[in-house]
Amino acid sequence: MCGICGFVYADRDRAVHPEIVEIMTATITHRGPDEKGIYAKENVGLGMRRLSIIDLGSGQQPIHNEDKTIWVVFNGELYNYRELTHSLTRLGHKFYTASDTEVLVHAYEEFGDDFLEYLNGMYAFALWDDRNKRLIVARDRLGIKPLYYTLHDNAFLFGSELKTLLAYPGTSRNVDLFALNEYLSFEYIPTPRTIFQNIAKLPPGHALSYSQGDLKIWQYWDVNLARSENLQPKPAQEYELELLEILRSSIRKEMVSDVPVGVLLSGGLDSTTVAALMAEAAPGNVKSFSIRFDDPSFDESYYARLAARHLQTEHHELTLTPKLVLELVPQLAKVLDEPLGDSSIIPTFLLSQFTRRHVKVALGGDGGDELFGGYSTLQAHRLVEYYEMLLPGFVRHRVVPWLVDRLPVSFDNISLDFKIRRFIGGRGIPIVMRHHQWLGSFTVAQKQKLLQPWTQLQERDTYQIAFQHQRNSQAQEALNQLLYCDLKLYLEGDILPKVDRASMANSLEVRVPLLNHTLVEYVAKLPHNMKLHGLTTKYILRRAMRPYLPKEIIQRGKKGFNMPVAKWFSGPLRPLLEEMLSAERLQREGFFNPNYVQQLLQEHLSGRKDHRKLLWTLLVFELWYEHWGN
Repeated sequence: MCGICGFVYADRDRAVHPEIVEIMTATITHRGPDEKGIYAKENVGLGMRRLSIIDLGSGQQPIHNEDKTIWVVFNGELYNYRELTHSLTRLGHKFYTASDTEVLVHAYEEFGDDFLEYLNGMYAFALWDDRNKRLIVARDRLGIKPLYYTLHDNAFLFGSELKTLLAYPGTSRNVDLFALNEYLSFEYIPTPRTIFQNIAKLPPGHALSYSQGDLKIWQYWDVNLARSENLQPKPAQEYELELLEILRSSIRKEMVSDVPVGVLLSGGLDSTTVAALMAEAAPGNVKSFSIRFDDPSFDESYYARLAARHLQTEHHELTLTPKLVLELVPQLAKVLDEPLGDSSIIPTFLLSQFTRRHVKVALGGDGGDELFGGYSTLQAHRLVEYYEMLLPGFVRHRVVPWLVDRLPVSFDNISLDFKIRRFIGGRGIPIVMRHHQWLGSFTVAQKQKLLQPWTQLQERDTYQIAFQHQRNSQAQEALNQLLYCDLKLYLEGDILPKVDRASMANSLEVRVPLLNHTLVEYVAKLPHNMKLHGLTTKYILRRAMRPYLPKEIIQRGKKGFNMPVAKWFSGPLRPLLEEMLSAERLQREGFFNPNYVQQLLQEHLSGRKDHRKLLWTLLVFELWYEHWGN
């Protein structure tokens, strides 16, 4: 695992200054504290920081081919590098390291741009072809590893994090108001946009080339959920056996390392599945890590300990206290160079920090919800259909809203009143819009009150990107459309960046075997009722893992890695919240209406309403803007 960055001038006669590459590379030292490497020749500069996992002795980057005409900087892991090394060696290629990175230069030599089809892993890399004066940049199929880029100063700039690009002289920090608009609703900024104007994210499964000012982008992979709608279904038992075989293969591939590997164990179905198959592959040699909350409505540690005992892992547990949170929240902007309004970044960061004391690599269960249909919103969509059919219009439009407004407010984790208010708020709108409104923060109506520059944004459909992905899915079934959107939006925009930033800030590599593309392609072909079966989520995964996991874990519903933000806003986080959302600050910046924000604050602090998601979304943006936006 590493961090990469660099730039190529359009003018071949314009020489790169190595010190600029050095400055850019230094901003991501946390991603690779073990080594650094620089390539600076003519109009090209490549930089990297290395966290050494494979080939500790000779895998220093940048890495080149036999005649040093192809160079690469690489962030990630290739899980099939041994097979590819063997095949390429038989084809006559000479390797000078035992690293996975070197596979890239030889595969490109052998197969040209088609070499991307042979890669199994998580990655973002930049490859310089000196013969053809051409840069190739690519990102893995699911977007596990990040890649940002911009055109600036008659050059192409790229990096693993935004801060690398901001370190280049003169890079603009103007906030993209359309991105801000999307952030307030989604709690993240969907690809390809970023919070800054003129800086973009390379979409998952895409690559680009840059040569003498000419930029070309193409898609080399996509998931096909529509295909499952035309296949003849098989008995569930067959799917169980096939799924187990592919799960085992994916997890064993991703356990390959020259340093110890652990597992992030929440006690949920996904992480416990990963832990169980790791324990099967390496009995008695698995270390597991979890986090415990003092607040019982947020605490999952009972299930993590249950799983650890059942699987006989060496279990380690960290207790999350208000003191740890108070110390970390003001520092969030250093971890997030783009606002991300998911409060679980806090426990994810602290768990990563705790885990790094014991291991350098950990596997996690991320991706299972998006792949197998695990979110409770999918159940809620089905319930909406019954709600609309069974209740008369007068009851739906008058009686139910009147009753919901009188529900007592609870600040517990996903409390009953929170779920009912969300459910009712999504009634009567298109399913894709409803899905993201349930998952996200501000509604369009709320943003009209919040945003001072609303007149510039009102003709822009906040959910345009979601509708675009719905069309791209080519699926006819609503569930498949939503699963495709989850993979392209919530997973890639929220879950994966959260895990990447939190883990890499602590120099921990987190691998996600449930997102190995061979597994993703298999699950995509399963009938939708093998995922959401009636109101049972992750149906086929639950069936397949019954012989291996405790019954309590098999039958558990979705909990989520949430944090007691609502309560802490009225307690230890209140001074910071009031400072960062003060009327004076908001008026000076010009983004948000101070009167409306003060209304949200007072309603929450008095206990009249639960605005945890809205206030956290605003707090994160203000912390980010103070650090990066000025």
